[in-house]
Amino acid sequence: MCKGLMGKKLGMTGLFASDGRVIPVTVIQAGPCVVTQIKTQATDGYNALQLGFGEVKLRHVTKPRQGHFRKSGEACFRHLQEFPVDRPEDFSVGQQITLDIFSVGERVDVSGTTKGRGFAGVIKKEGFSGGRTTHGSKCHRIPGSIGSSAWPSRVFKGKGMPGHYGVERQTTQGIEIVDIRPEDHLLLVRGAVPGPAAGLVAIKKPKILKKK
Repeated sequence: MCKGLMGKKLGMTGLFASDGRVIPVTVIQAGPCVVTQIKTQATDGYNALQLGFGEVKLRHVTKPRQGHFRKSGEACFRHLQEFPVDRPEDFSVGQQITLDIFSVGERVDVSGTTKGRGFAGVIKKEGFSGGRTTHGSKCHRIPGSIGSSAWPSRVFKGKGMPGHYGVERQTTQGIEIVDIRPEDHLLLVRGAVPGPAAGLVAIKKPKILKKK
């Protein structure tokens, strides 16, 4: 079984549970994804499926990629990503992977790229409390002293500083699948997932850690 799918975050809404509670959910258009390449232990050193998602016109794809996509059919895709499988011989190039690999109540990990917020200061970006606003203070939103004295006379790695905020790969783990609507390729998961509306996300089955 393939252990993940690519999808597009459509937005958030709410569902009513049987006891009247409102469950906040994120709606994801998950798949269908097409197998564009099969990686095996013998040829590549690991077992995985390369999936394509988001069809694009042929003229928007480079010639090398056109040749690559031609092996799996006539469609070209905007996004490619690999997902691990246990038995790659059970799949074929050009095969569609759909929401059948998931079930309601199952928990998944959802990865996406967070929203870009441009250049931000330390209060917004790092959560600093800021300086006092009374008694003539002029240090309201500045980071303050960042270095040390005579020793070690440098700034430690990881120090919170102003800079570019957002556009980072982030994963929310253990999200519950509330509903699946296979006819529309829609997956409804509880709570929020990283990224803006229409952003690309990857839905993966959580890793099972082996006991030592």
